Amino acid sequence: MANFTGIFKATSDEAQDTDKLVDLFRNRSELKKEFAELRDEKHRLQARIKEHRGSIERVEQKLNHLESLLLDPEWVHNVVAFYQLRRLGAHFESRLARFAEQLKQQREKRVQDQMMAVWSERQARDRAQIDEAIGKHRARLQMLEDRLERERHKLRTMRRLERLRQGRSQEAHIEELEAGLTDAQARNEALLSERDRLADSAAPPHEGLDIAAKRSINFMILSFAQQLYLDYYEDNLAAMAKEASEKSVGAVNYGSKLDCDELIETLHQRRQEVGERDDASAILQERARHIARQARFRNKDETVPESASVMEIFDIKANGAVCAARGGLRIRLEQVMLEIVIAGAYR
Repeated sequence: MANFTGIFKATSDEAQDTDKLVDLFRNRSELKKEFAELRDEKHRLQARIKEHRGSIERVEQKLNHLESLLLDPEWVHNVVAFYQLRRLGAHFESRLARFAEQLKQQREKRVQDQMMAVWSERQARDRAQIDEAIGKHRARLQMLEDRLERERHKLRTMRRLERLRQGRSQEAHIEELEAGLTDAQARNEALLSERDRLADSAAPPHEGLDIAAKRSINFMILSFAQQLYLDYYEDNLAAMAKEASEKSVGAVNYGSKLDCDELIETLHQRRQEVGERDDASAILQERARHIARQARFRNKDETVPESASVMEIFDIKANGAVCAARGGLRIRLEQVMLEIVIAGAYR
């Protein structure tokens, strides 16, 4: 008996040792997996640190370069003029983006309001029809109830001999009226349910603008971009602003202190003149119509016109006269499409 106990005990100990060994290998595998993840995370962090260090070094180089320019009497005025022009370029982008966003919101709201007006009108018409049907049906229901009550009263007040002769036919007539009343009540409940369903129905979701509306918005965005260009076309301000946005400080020389001061003063006066102008919405709309007439699209579903078809600038005066586009009043193909992309044109 003792020998059998020892055999079973040894088997149990071996099973426990095996379980411990399996747990050990499992834990070792999990540790290796966690270690690999930590190692990958370390490499990612090291790469980010290296990237940030590179960015810091580039910024420090730019600051050192800017400091050297500011310390140079021949360049300090150029630096001021450069950043004034770069600010003008940023002003172009922000105004264009804001104009595009406001225009899209206005058009979407207009379409949504029109859709809601149509839906509300249809709801009111359907509700009026259901209310009219309910009113007529209730009148019929009341008539059936009154008629049924009269026939029941007639049956109750029949004399015995009369009941023997006409009672059965009267009862059949009453049953027919009761069946008709039941149907009428069911129809009335159905009409009431239909009215409740109509009252609980939600407005249809806004499906967005169609192709024609999106194109119209893009024509207005192009018109506004051309207006910005024309506002600062004189004295080459628009071109210099674009150049300052693309190049680094010190890469452009605007001349002596007197030249830079005159440039800054001209820029300041031009911004004041543009800011004091009346609303040019009529001019923008007229220019957009000219752009639309010349715009070409790659296919019927495209909303952004081909750049070659919208290169011409329309200088529209306050009296409505359209000046012929001069050679200097042509924005380069890349610039036109850049303006549209900055504004977030519909696609």
